[in-house]
Amino acid sequence: MANGEQNVMSNEWFARPVLFVADIDRSVDFYVEQLGFTQSWRYEEEGKAWGAQVDRQGCALILSSQWPDKVGRGLMFISLDVGVLDALRAELEGRGVDVMDGQWGYRLMVIADPDGNQLYFPYPTSLATGSLITSNLGH
Repeated sequence: MANGEQNVMSNEWFARPVLFVADIDRSVDFYVEQLGFTQSWRYEEEGKAWGAQVDRQGCALILSSQWPDKVGRGLMFISLDVGVLDALRAELEGRGVDVMDGQWGYRLMVIADPDGNQLYFPYPTSLATGSLITSNLGH
């Protein structure tokens, strides 16, 4: 590899969702200041930010403002042990984050970013029976 090129190919799957946002700076600020992520990279052209990646404990999210018609339509499931999830909920509520409850056949903790993209944190439970129930967040 020459001139700082990085080999990102691997036998392991490395996946990162892309969440579409209206304003990179506003979104990075929310994910970093409110949700405790760190910004690992940022892409700018002519002084305008078009993308960034935020990370927290192995969860990497790419934020993009390149497709305005997709803004706010993202949904990401993040699974944690119940003790970690309870601690995260307390941490986020302590930071003033609007933590919501949701259902999708089981109980969820739901966080919406400033554009309406949603992070679903399922509470561990046995699989519920019945039909699929989405959160009542208007999306």
